[in-house]
Amino acid sequence: MTDRGIYIRRMFSGIAFRYDFLNALLSFGRDKYWRRFTASRIDAGFGGMVLDIATGTGDLAVEVARRIGEGSDIVGVDFCQDMLVKAQDKIRKSPRSKLELICAQAELLPFPDNTFDSVTIGFGLRNADIGGTLGEIARVLKEGGKLLCLEFSQPRRRIFGRIYSLYLFRILPFLGKAISGNKEAYAYLPRSISEFPSSPELKRVMEKAGLRDIEAYPLTFGAVTVHVATRKVELSYLGKR
Repeated sequence: MTDRGIYIRRMFSGIAFRYDFLNALLSFGRDKYWRRFTASRIDAGFGGMVLDIATGTGDLAVEVARRIGEGSDIVGVDFCQDMLVKAQDKIRKSPRSKLELICAQAELLPFPDNTFDSVTIGFGLRNADIGGTLGEIARVLKEGGKLLCLEFSQPRRRIFGRIYSLYLFRILPFLGKAISGNKEAYAYLPRSISEFPSSPELKRVMEKAGLRDIEAYPLTFGAVTVHVATRKVELSYLGKR
């Protein structure tokens, strides 16, 4: 693991005990809607294999479990064991699908090629090597499988963008530090958002990794964006009879 990865893992370990509360507070409760929208992009009742990368405390994985049929298998991976401990309680209350947790890095997924019908990642791509993670996602996705990526983004509307920037760089770090006691984590958050690629830039990286038909869905005036992409079907496969 890189020094950056060790730093981020330590930071998340330090806020795991207050993570869910702060997510709801600092997003004004919109985080639930963002996860519901992301999960809604998966076809309900398809009975497939789903991987949730950077699953954290398991909120997106549980939302996906509510969305899809009982016969589905869901695997959540995260490199922070303290976050996975918090996720375990939620999984016990989600009986609709088989839901398993594994401690692993997004850039080194411990799964064979062509394993999953869908992959989700919520607010985790910023914290990983973007190109390496997308390459791993394309590897473990089945041909024609979908990636659903929920991530913070920069609002395009000028007035809202100014309000958002004020909140992100001034108010959010103050509140995050006051409640969690961790100044570092909530100073890192706005930096990581501002440094994250724009939607057109991210689409290019996704295409380079072997993903296609990429659609972007800005939510809450562009504060977050859901990107939906499909792993391309190889021509050799199309030619088989």
